[in-house]
Amino acid sequence: MNRIDEKFKLLKEKGKTALIAYIMGGYPNLDLSPKIIQSIIDSGADVLEIGIPYSDPLADGPTIQRASEKALAEGVTTPDVFNLVKNLRERNNIPILIMTYYNIIFHYGLDKFTEDAFNNGVDGVIIPDLPPEEADLWLEASKEKLDTVFLLAPTSTEERIEKIASASKGFIYCVSLTGVTGARESLSNSLPDFIASVKSKTDKPVGIGFGISTSKQAKEISELADGVIIGSAIINLIEKSKTEEEQIKNVSEFIRNVRREM
Repeated sequence: MNRIDEKFKLLKEKGKTALIAYIMGGYPNLDLSPKIIQSIIDSGADVLEIGIPYSDPLADGPTIQRASEKALAEGVTTPDVFNLVKNLRERNNIPILIMTYYNIIFHYGLDKFTEDAFNNGVDGVIIPDLPPEEADLWLEASKEKLDTVFLLAPTSTEERIEKIASASKGFIYCVSLTGVTGARESLSNSLPDFIASVKSKTDKPVGIGFGISTSKQAKEISELADGVIIGSAIINLIEKSKTEEEQIKNVSEFIRNVRREM
């Protein structure tokens, strides 16, 4: 049982929902990024998703796209993100997943990416543009070392739900709405039925992301799912904060408030 499985098992025993926080690796720069991430951990996040900056992030909305562009402008690379995870591992046992696009993995080399990710303390990978039908080579390369979390859209058929539920390891990433990532003022009314349908077909943990931006929304989601995924709202706070001290303070307060509500 790896860190992801252990965390969800422990939280289930306590009757709690996982707070899964997304942050772009190396954003806003490589010096500040680990400090912000550590503050997210210290403030109550249960699971981390760390993005690798990419020039064409199709599933990401404007907020995460800007974070990716900023990190790329700072010269952040895939090895930099792995090194970031390695340094975090020196004082944290939190589950860490890398969120990236398949083109990055393909050019890095499937086996090398798996080895480097695993050796630096990564537990799993989320690849938004890789459906299970096209994932055989990746799953073969990574199966002994990394969980692969697949995304499930709210428009999915029963057959599709079963396929994703079977293929995913760690948890199932349910997208709360159609479109790209980004904070929203409200969530879809059809979400409860969608999650109930998914849960009827699997015992694996179900996380919900895309659009969750407030502690109130996180509380609503926590009553439906095993994990609440928040990303754009965190990056928005970093963007709007004027100093490094404010960035860390505002992110920490936000995570604490969300964790408290959940």
